[in-house]
Order: sequence, then structure tokens, then C-alpha cells
Amino acid sequence: MNILFTFVPPETVQEGIRQEYSDFAIHFSRIGSAADFLPEAEIIVTYGEDLNEDYIEKARKLKWIMIMSAGMEKMPFEACARRGILVTNARGIHKIPMAEFTIGTMLQHVKQFPAIRRNEEREEWDRKVKVGELAGKHLLVLGIGAIGGETARLAKAFRMKVTGINRSGREHKDADQTDTFQNIEAYLPDADFIVSVLPSTDETYHLLNEEHFRLMKETAVFINIGRGNLVEEEILLKVMKERIIAHAYLDVFQTEPLPKGHPFWKMDNVTVTPHISSITENYLPRSLEIFRHNFEAYRNNHGSYINVIDLSRGY
Repeated sequence: MNILFTFVPPETVQEGIRQEYSDFAIHFSRIGSAADFLPEAEIIVTYGEDLNEDYIEKARKLKWIMIMSAGMEKMPFEACARRGILVTNARGIHKIPMAEFTIGTMLQHVKQFPAIRRNEEREEWDRKVKVGELAGKHLLVLGIGAIGGETARLAKAFRMKVTGINRSGREHKDADQTDTFQNIEAYLPDADFIVSVLPSTDETYHLLNEEHFRLMKETAVFINIGRGNLVEEEILLKVMKERIIAHAYLDVFQTEPLPKGHPFWKMDNVTVTPHISSITENYLPRSLEIFRHNFEAYRNNHGSYINVIDLSRGY
């Protein structure tokens, strides 16, 4: 069995994988340099941004693709479906760092850490900084899956009220209430923090529009750690220029990296972070754990896979 990793991890990780799977032919090669390995690869392990239909067709023996991330916008799902290729991903590995990032962002906002830091730099003893608390605040989570659920769990520890939004409206144990995308408007006027962890799909593309933001409180905070195409950029720029809400914390954008000179960089009510909410030193070890589980299911043909992707839906 040939297994092709289309990314090149550190030598120590490569050696560990080769030792663990010593009975199999393991190749580490960027996809553009993998021409010699593709035709024989039965399994491809990828981050999901380097495959296209041409590569899928060249991989004549391919049966399973393991995506070592949650993002799959660039995956050639139609080509995979035509071939009946199994696709799994590493959904869930981001929940700890991204939930911590979100809670940290909300704490930073209510505790006014940026303002306190500026005062410290100016050596100003200002006890009139409007410091608040998270307790009693209403958190609206758009996409209460693995990441949104962990965010909700931590928010409940801070005594926040949590509403979760998902595709089906299915209840979540860490939310006070859940509903569907169609009913978002009902919860926006009461929400203090609106956090999106939604992936990029046909359903979520430009899901929020100007009217959604006009339903929010003037004191509301929008945090986007999902995907940048949730809101049309021109609409979000207009909303923030008109100060319809208090602040936007943006970790994702339509164009990444965010270009120099972009208005978001200079707006005092927008905080830009460079798509880092999911970064952690535990990323690769956690994704490899999912690969190990799924490899055992594949090798033994018992079907207990984690995170099987519905190729017709793209998630």
C-alpha cells in the first residue's frame, strides 16, 4: 500500500510515521513534485489546498483522501465523487485553540486591555476606563459544531447566556437554546457578542447582510473566526464606518493576506488578526491521531471512520 503525504513535516515526524507504518510505502512530497508517486498512491494525506481534478485523475489507485485540516473550499469534490473516493478530514482539532482565542477576544474587549495598555505606555493612571464583565452577556454562536460548542462551554463557565445557530436547529448541550440559519434575525437584537465559526459553503456565502448588522445593538461585538466570505466586504466596511456596532474582531478575510493599505488596518473599531485563531503546537499531533484512527478503520475495513465528508455537500 502506497501512502502519499503532500506536505513535508519535520524530519522527526517523518521518521516517526515511517516507523509506525513500516509495512507500507510512505512518501513525503509536495504535490507538484509527486508525479512519480501519484499513480500508485492508494491514500493521500493533504492539507486540502493542493489537489485538483487533474491530480485526482492521475492517482489511478486512489481510494481515500485524509485532509489534515477542517477547511476544504479548494477540494475537487466532484472528481472524488465520480471515482467513489472516501474523503475524511480533521474536523474538531481546532476547537481548543479557536475557543480559547474567542474567549480571550471577548475578555480583552470587556476588560479593555488595549486601552489599559495604551495608558501604561503613556504612564497615565486612569481608573475611569470602562471595564465590564462577561457574566450575563448574551453570546450568539453562528455554527455551533465542534468549535462553536467548545466556545459555548467555556462561555457558560463565565455565566454567559448562549444561543447556538446551526443548519438543523438541533439542540446543543452547552447552549441555552438553538435555532436554524433562517431565524438568526430573532436573536441579533439581544446579542452582545456575535461569533461566527461557520465554514465556507453555498449556504453560508454572504449569509449576513447589512440589515443583520442594523438589527444588532450599538454595543454589539462581531467576531469572525470562520471564513471571510460570510459577509460581503463592502458591506462590513460600511457597517464599521457608520459605527452601527461597537467593534469587529476579524481573523479571516475575503482576500488573505489582507493587503497593505486596506481600510480595516486603520479603523479604530476593527481589530485585525492574521488568521491565527487555530494555530497551536498541537495541530499536527491531533490531526495525526484522527489519521491513525481512520487508517485502522480503512485497513481493517470496519467502517468506523471519523469525519467522513458528504461529497455532495462539501462538509
